[in-house]
Amino acid sequence: MTYVVTDACIRCKYMDCVEVCPVDCFYEGENMLVINPSECIDCGVCEPECPAEAILPDTEGGLEQWLEVNATYSAQWPNVTTNAGQTPDDADAHKGEDGKFEKYFSAEPGKGD
Repeated sequence: MTYVVTDACIRCKYMDCVEVCPVDCFYEGENMLVINPSECIDCGVCEPECPAEAILPDTEGGLEQWLEVNATYSAQWPNVTTNAGQTPDDADAHKGEDGKFEKYFSAEPGKGD
């Protein structure tokens, strides 16, 4: 098992999860985070820290797409280990919005640490 970040993170990117991850398995895109499934130790401490409820265990049904997105982009984006004030100003406006992957997803990398 591993945890995955879903489209609920897009344009929110609160980054509270990054601070608690004991193995630094988060990677930063321009407008979302992903988890490297090979590095995740399945501890689950990140899941309750996410205000957008974007982090789920891959054992929940229908998350195959997100497992692939997380695996693909964690190999391309920079590692991020701290919440250095990078949450977007309009994050709360996008919290709970539907269809964010189709509307806003960017394959561009974030800044990382």
